[in-house]
Amino acid sequence: MTDLPGIVVNGASGRMGRMLVDTVTQSPRARLAGAVVRPGHDWIGQDIGTAMGGAALGVTVTDDPLEALANAQAVVDFTAPAATVAIAALAAQARAVHVIGTTGLSDDDLSRIAAAARHAPIVRAGNMSLGVNLLVQLAKRVAAALDEDFDIEVIEAHHNRKVDAPSGTALMLGEAAAQGRGVRLADVRDSGRDGMTGARRRGDIGFSAIRGGDIVGEHDVLFAGPGERIILRHVASDRAVFARGALKAALWAQEKAPGEYDMLDVLGLSGG
Repeated sequence: MTDLPGIVVNGASGRMGRMLVDTVTQSPRARLAGAVVRPGHDWIGQDIGTAMGGAALGVTVTDDPLEALANAQAVVDFTAPAATVAIAALAAQARAVHVIGTTGLSDDDLSRIAAAARHAPIVRAGNMSLGVNLLVQLAKRVAAALDEDFDIEVIEAHHNRKVDAPSGTALMLGEAAAQGRGVRLADVRDSGRDGMTGARRRGDIGFSAIRGGDIVGEHDVLFAGPGERIILRHVASDRAVFARGALKAALWAQEKAPGEYDMLDVLGLSGG
């Protein structure tokens, strides 16, 4: 049992954090090595299992990620940019794998994560599910096959507590479509339309965001041409798909050299 890779869950009290705790504890290939929450949280000092309303799991909740990483081989992190950047440096010191599902990272955040990746493997993706990463590949190929007579719009829907838009997954899809067309997404991105915006510019890749209720995650890539439309779609109905993908990434990266990886690497799709 002790030979299994130890996984720390950062942000263990959040909805994804709880799902990750459940996923790791149910896996025969990993063990839960730590549960980290923000300073001042009510769960600090409690067993993570009882804090979540279940049986004790033998892991005490802490606000000290360095302490948690002392007995771990990986940390999985779906939190906020500042927390993710901070733990990236600590994971690098511990030579532990860092799996990042956090979105809304700035260019400066990404630079600091890249620096940490010189010392330990980091797997970062806007979405950890198999289906979404297949959709990314499909979006790239369809965009490559169609010319600018087809407008591209990425439409995403999430729950009403999500704080960033477009979603990390939507940006992944937009980036894939841009790569398919051989352009930079920054040059053709069209977001946040409101008021008298004028006609759509030929070749732009648009983004539309919906926020409401408890939607887990829905993403459409619309290719709208004269007289016809092609719609590629992925619907997530259970956050467990993201947790299972994140655990797969943490286990896959155990034998990898320091560096930055994504879910296409984990799934063997990076050559597509």
